Amino acid sequence: MHCLLVAATPQEIAPFTDHLCTTEKLEHIDFDIDILITGVGSNAATYAITRYLQHKKPDLVIQAGVAGSFDPETPLGSVFAVKQDVFADQGVEEERSFKDIFDLDLQGKNEDPYKKGMLPNPYTNLVKRTRLKKATGITVNEITTNKKRAAHYAEKFKANLESMEGASLHYVCLMEHIPFLQVRAISNYIGERNKKKWKLNDAIQNLNKELIRLLESL
Repeated sequence: MHCLLVAATPQEIAPFTDHLCTTEKLEHIDFDIDILITGVGSNAATYAITRYLQHKKPDLVIQAGVAGSFDPETPLGSVFAVKQDVFADQGVEEERSFKDIFDLDLQGKNEDPYKKGMLPNPYTNLVKRTRLKKATGITVNEITTNKKRAAHYAEKFKANLESMEGASLHYVCLMEHIPFLQVRAISNYIGERNKKKWKLNDAIQNLNKELIRLLESL
């Protein structure tokens, strides 16, 4: 199996890359892995993943990273497998409400690769194999700090978490028919900008623990 591991920044998967240099477990199975650091944001992620796929077609793409949670009851450091994602801030603020590309009839809700206005992960067996809790993600270019906008996202998309790259992975892999997984650890709550309250290190450690377990069990 050829796997591509994708992350926005090297810090998010540093414990895994350190482990990869010392483990012997992957040497005894038919498995090899490339690591791709895309940079932050949906444009960077879309470009980097697409460019990679011009040269190689992996059997599986895994995106790993941290995310913010819409639910203040979710413990920081929790790790999720994302079952669906969407570009949440594509649209316009109009008549005191935000209208996305589906509201504006610029994209059909069931027009490929969308299903009911979302970008699902159809590889449900892969998602189940993670043994992680499932989450709905949204992808934004502007990190959400406004309470009204956060409430809108949570209600409209039933969003559990927010990242800046997840929907890019879903979009590209769905269009290219490549199995994929998005794995996210919660580092902060949406709207909380006091980074002293964030648990970034815990999120990264938990994320990489699950990543190691997952990849060594494939």
